[in-house]
Amino acid sequence: MAIVYLSLGSNFGDRIGFIQQATSLISASENISLIRTSAFYETEPWDMDSENWFVNAVLEVKTSLSPKDLLKECQRIENQLGRKRNPDSKGYSDRTIDIDILFYNKEIINESDLIIPHKFLHLRAFTLVPLLELIPNFEHPVLHKTITELHNDLENPEMVFLYGTRVEI
Repeated sequence: MAIVYLSLGSNFGDRIGFIQQATSLISASENISLIRTSAFYETEPWDMDSENWFVNAVLEVKTSLSPKDLLKECQRIENQLGRKRNPDSKGYSDRTIDIDILFYNKEIINESDLIIPHKFLHLRAFTLVPLLELIPNFEHPVLHKTITELHNDLENPEMVFLYGTRVEI
């Protein structure tokens, strides 16, 4: 069984509802067990032109699925919750739900359709802050820095709000 960290984000529609539904669907999957979740955070859009702020969270799960099969399951859940992908679109767009695999044990995967650890997680406060809650001393298998060190390395961390409360980062 692998220990996996999934990032969930929503900036369209009932953001909290979509995060909760995705969490329920993930934990209802036959080969995935939910261990724990971070708090919910509200963040400005990262590297995209949208006025819709995100709600983000990180899940710690245990799974017998391979990384590729886990990706397929995450994409199935995204589709079930109304995620629309436009292959012609340049950059990011608003979405009901986005589920990213941040870490899969300490495996390093670099394929055209799957990169683990997630290639941008060390640049995003909206992934690092929830990870600080769950695994502050976990060492990134490529960068060889802990989550705490990666968070401390952020030059200009975007403002992150615990849903309803400001969090100093």
